Amino acid sequence: METRKVQQTGGSTYIVSLPKQWAEKVGITTGARVGIQPQPNGKLLISPEIDSKPLRKKAVDITNINGSGLERVFIATYLAGYDVIEFTSSKISADQKKVLRTVCHKLIGPEIIEENSNIVLVQDLLNPNELSIKKAIQRMFLITTSMFNDSILAVTNSDEDLATDVMERDDEVDRLYMVISKQFKSILCGTGIADMSEVSIEEYHNYRMAATPIERIADHSHKIAQIVILFRPELGEKRSAEINKMAEFAADTFQKAVESLITLNPKLANQVIENRVNMETMITHFNRNYFDKSTDLSFGTMIGIRTVIDSISRIVDYAGNIGEVAIDASIDSPDAKW
Repeated sequence: METRKVQQTGGSTYIVSLPKQWAEKVGITTGARVGIQPQPNGKLLISPEIDSKPLRKKAVDITNINGSGLERVFIATYLAGYDVIEFTSSKISADQKKVLRTVCHKLIGPEIIEENSNIVLVQDLLNPNELSIKKAIQRMFLITTSMFNDSILAVTNSDEDLATDVMERDDEVDRLYMVISKQFKSILCGTGIADMSEVSIEEYHNYRMAATPIERIADHSHKIAQIVILFRPELGEKRSAEINKMAEFAADTFQKAVESLITLNPKLANQVIENRVNMETMITHFNRNYFDKSTDLSFGTMIGIRTVIDSISRIVDYAGNIGEVAIDASIDSPDAKW
């Protein structure tokens, strides 16, 4: 790290010189303007891009790349932070174009702006400042919570229509997860700077770490809903009541986990982590009294119950992972109460 001496001029203005090597590398010359952005942690970010950063472009030859392989290439390029992606081939097939359109619908921002027989041009139209990582995490949490609550309602009431709706909502969580991953990678690699006047780079890291378990919780909510479609389990009144009790405990643990991260509350985070043991106790009680010795259950119902209980347990585990991130994030917070 280089150091610079702070000087004062005109009685009220402080001046710090910029490293010449860095200035030449980024194209700063005499009379150029730079952006200066205060960070929440007291640091100052100096950027040579004060208006709009140049579009990052990537050309991808998709000859003989089809189906899921093409989808993975598209998503990888998107996550790498490219603003414009040019898919080329001597002849792009209708199936390839269908895959590209489908992936565009799965992601937030990318739109096809031009296409012909050998080129499909995709541009990311999302302004990162319009969807901060903190808002994206909160949105992920709200959608995932509604998915989980409705998946339990669907399985206890054998509501296939509600189950289908839950499964469809999973795509929205995946889209937000991809945006968070892209924004964090762009900041990490220095290819793009989002508005960090309210969220520091350290907080970006913490929210990115929390995004994965939230996405996994959405996946388990999808899995519970899918049980309704596949097996149509008949739980009975008493089992449904017990499953609802465990689900409410899991949902409350998840809510406290996200709250502990956003408010940097390590005491609450520790409660979340300790709930893993409480969840195991509740599941043991359920299995002993309502499942292990049951002889009145069909095969589909047995599979359904096992899957639902396992997913509820996993959701509490993932909430604990968020709690661990919250504790790590709280270490340097002067307001953290242990």
